[in-house]
Amino acid sequence: MGISIWWIRRDLRLHDNAALAHALNKSTVVIPLFILDPALLSTPPANRDHFLLNALRSLDADLRKKGSRLIVRNGRPIDVFGKLTDETGADLISAEADFSPYAKKRDAEIGELFPLVTLGGPTVYPPQAIVKTDGTPYTIYTPFSRAWKSLPEPGQPLAAPDCMPPVPESLVTDGIPASKTCDGFPANEMAARERLEQFLSCAVFQYKDTRNILAQDGTARISPYFKFGLLSIHEAAHRVFSLISKTENQAERGNRVTWLNELIWREFYFSILSHFPDVTRESYRKNLRSICWSDDQKALHAWQEGLTGYPVVDAAMRQLKQSGWMHNRARMISASFLTKDLLIDWREGEQWFMQHLIDGDLASNNGGWQWTAGTGTDAAPYFRIFNPILQSKKFDPQGEYIRRWVPELSHVSSDDIHTPRENPDLKLDYPPPIIDHSVGRERALAAYQAARLAYEDQSR
Repeated sequence: MGISIWWIRRDLRLHDNAALAHALNKSTVVIPLFILDPALLSTPPANRDHFLLNALRSLDADLRKKGSRLIVRNGRPIDVFGKLTDETGADLISAEADFSPYAKKRDAEIGELFPLVTLGGPTVYPPQAIVKTDGTPYTIYTPFSRAWKSLPEPGQPLAAPDCMPPVPESLVTDGIPASKTCDGFPANEMAARERLEQFLSCAVFQYKDTRNILAQDGTARISPYFKFGLLSIHEAAHRVFSLISKTENQAERGNRVTWLNELIWREFYFSILSHFPDVTRESYRKNLRSICWSDDQKALHAWQEGLTGYPVVDAAMRQLKQSGWMHNRARMISASFLTKDLLIDWREGEQWFMQHLIDGDLASNNGGWQWTAGTGTDAAPYFRIFNPILQSKKFDPQGEYIRRWVPELSHVSSDDIHTPRENPDLKLDYPPPIIDHSVGRERALAAYQAARLAYEDQSR
């Protein structure tokens, strides 16, 4: 049997890895390869890049325990394979499929020149498997979700190999660049699997009630592990389907179904990106592409630094900058504030999140921003504008989340924490609101409506 290259991309794991299993099944020699592709890395490194680099070190350690090792090469994939196939005589490149515009173009080019086989993917089902009867993609979540759930349930996950063939000693590897630690997110497969197990055995039981409470750890917090495939989305879906089928208590079942629906939202955004790649550059909704966005750089900077004078928004933005992660409810609140209250282009926020989020994922991040901005497919209506004060009172009623991330307000009572500037007796080292919410709301409604009317006029 021949020599395979296991091309690792978004599947930094040994468990439930179809590409790895295929390579081991086809060849006696398997070379684990990760390419540090400059097209996919940020300069300076984004938080997700630091997480990736730490994960590569962990994967190399895991491979060495199995008798193998990780080969890292820098450069364009097409150039790397030109050299590596000559070095090794590999007759198979086995990789997990990917569906981003760049990945599809890259894989098509590689496949024309080298023996590339792609299997599985970063979703449970590939986007092309969930389309309407006429072959067109779903653009509304609910029918997409129904079609997704109508497919056969994910099968039993693949076990990790007990051992792996050694990599020829003659093969050199480039070094893995230095990286900082991502606090709260150990970048290794064992941590990912333990976090999933902990969530499914505990927090998921109250998921519907706690997932939006900002100060509680009511979410799974495994999105960084899905992003780089330290955890298989297929295995996670299999686990939750199994739990749902065994659960007779309706409340417990409902909590687990709610979490499954969140996984399906992730699948939906992958499908949108795959079928409509232009969403990375412009609004999905054509009638909202001409919104007259504000170019207020001072306001943008205040939002980025968590200095807007709206405590819940500032807490969210500081959590992002300090930890590389943000609660999902906080993501919606801060995104709504930027696009609606400040009327700043959603692409500014999308780019900022991608730079700072450990779990920064093109499909989910773009989908979330366009949903909140009202410009995307199946988005929140453009006239749905979160009131940051009401959101703060509802989802952080005692102000615990705010006090954690905005220490200037640590002495403020729960009665005043959401609107501290309204109490003249408070001594604060904290900015006043940079905009009146009602003023921002009316300005946004007018700007969105003007774009819609302009599009209608042009379409006549």
